[in-house]
Amino acid sequence: MQEMFSMYFESRGQISVIELYVEFEQSEVDRNIEEEEYDSDSEEEFESNYEAVAPEGEEDQGDGVVAPNVGDVANALANKDPFEEPSFMRVLDLEAMHAPEFPEYMSAEIPMVADGEFAIGMEFSSREAVMMAVKDYTIRRGVDYRVYESKPLTFYAKCTQYGSGCDWLIRVSMISRKYCWVIRRYNGSHTCTRATISQDHSKLDSNTIAEAIKPLVEADPSIKVKSVIAEVQSKFNYTISYRKAWLAKQKAMEKIFGGWEASYEALPIWFQAMCNKEPSAIVHFETMSAYQGDEEVTDIRVLHRVFWSYYPFIRAFRHCKPVVQVDGTHLYGKYKGCLLVAVSQDGNNNIVPIAFAIVEGETSDAWHFFLSNLRQHVVTRDGVGLISDRHESINAAIARSNGAWSPPRAFHMFCIRHIESNFLRKFMAPYLQKLVVNIGYSRTVREYEQRYQRLRERGEAYTNWLNQIPREQYALAYDGGYRWGHMTTNLVECINSVLKGARNLPITALVKATFYRLNELFTRKRAEAEMNEVFEVREMPAGTEYAVDLRQQRCDCGEFQVDRISCRHVFACCVNQLLDWRVYVHEVYKMDQVRRVYRARFRPLGNPTMWPVYSGPRFVPNPNMRRVTKGRPRMTRFLNEMDTRMLRAPRRCRQCGAEGHSRSRCRRSAGVGPSNPGQ
Repeated sequence: MQEMFSMYFESRGQISVIELYVEFEQSEVDRNIEEEEYDSDSEEEFESNYEAVAPEGEEDQGDGVVAPNVGDVANALANKDPFEEPSFMRVLDLEAMHAPEFPEYMSAEIPMVADGEFAIGMEFSSREAVMMAVKDYTIRRGVDYRVYESKPLTFYAKCTQYGSGCDWLIRVSMISRKYCWVIRRYNGSHTCTRATISQDHSKLDSNTIAEAIKPLVEADPSIKVKSVIAEVQSKFNYTISYRKAWLAKQKAMEKIFGGWEASYEALPIWFQAMCNKEPSAIVHFETMSAYQGDEEVTDIRVLHRVFWSYYPFIRAFRHCKPVVQVDGTHLYGKYKGCLLVAVSQDGNNNIVPIAFAIVEGETSDAWHFFLSNLRQHVVTRDGVGLISDRHESINAAIARSNGAWSPPRAFHMFCIRHIESNFLRKFMAPYLQKLVVNIGYSRTVREYEQRYQRLRERGEAYTNWLNQIPREQYALAYDGGYRWGHMTTNLVECINSVLKGARNLPITALVKATFYRLNELFTRKRAEAEMNEVFEVREMPAGTEYAVDLRQQRCDCGEFQVDRISCRHVFACCVNQLLDWRVYVHEVYKMDQVRRVYRARFRPLGNPTMWPVYSGPRFVPNPNMRRVTKGRPRMTRFLNEMDTRMLRAPRRCRQCGAEGHSRSRCRRSAGVGPSNPGQ
């Protein structure tokens, strides 16, 4: 077909129309080709992993749960080079999207040959480059070949129809004196045509695809499998199966970020190197014994939990608002788990992550582990506000903290968005959601009482449910000022979205992502940072009056005492009296404090060969956390009202007042009235 179209383009002046007739037929030659094991995608390897979904989206469930042997896991080899910075956490290089598919042989000096054909004397850098070049040539021309000789110094292949209408063959040998591979024999282009047209190609295996999509996976590890299929289709003009695309993505991730088991072994080595450069950093492991059969393996430990916080975080929190938001998010990959995060905010409204932990799940013990280390090593000052959702495990962990997270040392408060969701789940009254949220946002007692009374008029059951939650844990008017105006855990959600791609990575790559990404954040923010009177204010034209006490730093609007920053009424007083408004702004908002947040620097880890020798135990993943079922992972989180659009009240017509339609569809507006039998 390619030759036919080439001839047509050369002689379009004489040939005005071409016709093509295609007959689909399964020949015996093609049956033999399909039976050959060209593709290295092992079914056993595919099923041993943790997820697989057919193109139609149907899940392929396994016959049972297979318990992995810890001894086999313990024998996993460490990644050869696990210490490079994850490139997807750097600035995204758009040029990487258009990188050549096979850089191994593209980097070699290949002579310019017409029509992209090989030529005798063409040189390649390695045997792998030769094989990739032949594969690429075969895939792009829609032909196939068989390997007749593959030795350490020779590669010899022929067309599958050699001797039956096509004489294509290639022989490449290693030339020792040149330190390269050279084509010694080549018979020219293919003269065969395939009897069948297929959407896939036998040489387009998962290894070839993995090399082609490495730039995409490196830029975004959370890339969808459907996007991989689309990328392969655009590059090779073949539509591969979901299974092959999924395997290719896993192999690409392993080549870029290392294997899953090897990543667990590399984790303590990386943390030791980091702590050696920055001794003030905090790392705390909890491990379990590893068993091979009934015998305990002495030099291997199963990683259970790990808490870490970098010194710049610890130092930065001293100059941030005394408020901490905590939340957890699930990890995706070969092993289950949760990432727990604690964040704060500086005076310039910048988010400052202060601690992380990887645990088995959002259990009471896991939250106790995280909050205990957070209190002991990072949040050491008193009078701190802690904002979280109403998860029972967090409440239980705070109850076990022996007063470390209880008044007067700390004040635990709830996210108003989660309270709103709990309220809607309890009463299914979406028209009252906004009123419940407004009750929490009430800055003054008067506002609170007015809105609370409005809710009570709708039904005492609503206020009785709300009374079960102490009002100092959800209302600004009664929080004692420990919220600093923060009503939700949105700051943590922002960090979770930033680390969304990292949650698909092996554990060491995930930890390194927090290091390099936040190192970049601190560097950028540090560069940016280098910049008894009582009045009555009347707002016009409404004429509303507000009392402002600059000595007590209070205003009737509530913003002054809640946010610790001058409101519009305070600015009006300062302009009128020629006062310096900066005197009435809290220290945390001043640039001097903002500079101190990012004053500490991350120390580079240096060359891995110069790190001290690690002598501790090897880490392996917990086999009980292994995903062993096939198919798309099932969602374990229950969807609630927070995952859907805000429900609306029933639609009411402004023309007739009835429910169920709008004015534009009202029958009255259309001129339809009661029937008149006299007409």
